[in-house]
Amino acid sequence: MAGNFEKWTATLTFSSRDATSGVLNVEIQAASVNGRTEAELKSKDFLNVEQCPMISFKTTKVVQTGKTTFDVAGMFTMRGVAKPATMNLVIADQDVGSGYAQGTLSFDRKDFGIPSNRRGDDTVEVDVNLKVEQVSGSALVRKKYR
Repeated sequence: MAGNFEKWTATLTFSSRDATSGVLNVEIQAASVNGRTEAELKSKDFLNVEQCPMISFKTTKVVQTGKTTFDVAGMFTMRGVAKPATMNLVIADQDVGSGYAQGTLSFDRKDFGIPSNRRGDDTVEVDVNLKVEQVSGSALVRKKYR
């Protein structure tokens, strides 16, 4: 199943110039999903948007794994269930203070009470694409990798 969320907010804040001090908070209105199987995605068997209107991710730790790559660990909450999850992000600078973050978060649908699909594949991958704009503060410092 493929779908996109039309209504969401994301904030990325830093407590210091160290890029690993970042905290990414994402809140998604589950009912804003659209796609070929929109009704199925919104149903009580999948997102259950009537009972659980919000999906969220809140960072607990950031680890720089390469020059432009980061593992962002956090709590992923969907259908009223919170589980630890890691989002793998790649940062692409555009200009000073702006850029893009692209990544993937994977989870097991059974952990959130979602029935297995017909193929028996219980892994769900969520692609994340964010445009990042710095609104205040000094430039971030990342580890140097060759």
